[in-house]
Amino acid sequence: MLWSMLKGLRVQAPARAAGAERRLHIGGQVRKEGWEVFNALPGPAVDHLGDAQDLRRFADGSFIEVYASHCLEHFDFREEVARALAEWHRVLAPGGRIYLSVPDLGALARLILHPALTVDDRFTVVKMLFGAHRDAYDYHKAGFDFEILEHYLGEAGFIDIQRVDQFGLFDDYSSLVSGGIPISLNVLARRRGSAGS
Repeated sequence: MLWSMLKGLRVQAPARAAGAERRLHIGGQVRKEGWEVFNALPGPAVDHLGDAQDLRRFADGSFIEVYASHCLEHFDFREEVARALAEWHRVLAPGGRIYLSVPDLGALARLILHPALTVDDRFTVVKMLFGAHRDAYDYHKAGFDFEILEHYLGEAGFIDIQRVDQFGLFDDYSSLVSGGIPISLNVLARRRGSAGS
């Protein structure tokens, strides 16, 4: 019901110079110079409101970079993850990069079994696994380790898929550490460039 109410809402996109390189921050909540923010929920920094599985408002190859931190797990693993990644791939320019961060199932599994964690600490890990349920979208429907995420990215057409410690682009969950353990799986990949490169 919430999505049907928001569907028709238009948000004014930021003005940009002709020929300027564009960057898309999916799920973003803060403004950063050079980045357009796309989110399912309205907010003061949101430039584009909608469902990140459907980016038809953007032409193929619109962005040189796409950033999504702790968004992909909110899509169902059966069809929605593949559909979202296919769209994110489509809107990237040839050779463009995606910065993708998701909760790291392996790290969270180790963390929830850590003997020093209190019940409250373990419940925090549960929220990282299943979502905090703060709104209609804050539910996790998929889980990833590197091999699973690499498979989905490869199926969507991404290449040069590599795990990285941090991106250093935004102060968000991608750099969150809990109990001394980084809880995010951060992956950098790119869309194949022209002529198969």
